[in-house]
Amino acid sequence: MEPPPHAALAERFRQDPAKAAVVVRVGTELRDGMHCRTTARGHVTEADEPRSVGGTDTAQSPVELLLTSFATCQAVTYRLWADELGIPLDRVGVELEGDLDLRGFIGLADDVPAGYSAIRVVVTLEGPAGAGRYRELADAVDRHCPVTDVLVRPIPVVRELVLP
Repeated sequence: MEPPPHAALAERFRQDPAKAAVVVRVGTELRDGMHCRTTARGHVTEADEPRSVGGTDTAQSPVELLLTSFATCQAVTYRLWADELGIPLDRVGVELEGDLDLRGFIGLADDVPAGYSAIRVVVTLEGPAGAGRYRELADAVDRHCPVTDVLVRPIPVVRELVLP
């Protein structure tokens, strides 16, 4: 069996664990209205708000981008771990729904969270392996998906404000 595509990377990290510690950087500029342009590793992502919130509705909103990040991280983690575990996988589909009460965002109710109160994930897998192998795969993804981890585990967020 051929080694998974990430095998060389994993071997480098086994030999020198310090190389696995990275800092991910993005930079965002607010442009017209609520339209933002974010750059990461030279790749650009746009974000905007719906017209009802004062945006121009030209791109996904930040809360939609969060679900997009979650869905895509799930999909690529399924691929990586299917390869790692030798589980044949023909298709991965990920659909998410999030419950959001906008009163928290616009400050109408202090007892309402500004963010999601719940997120539901539906993963569709297709391939020739049995259900047991796909459950094993799903368990591995639950343990190793970086966005799942950051959403379910409290992490410190430190803000620095740079003023004129």
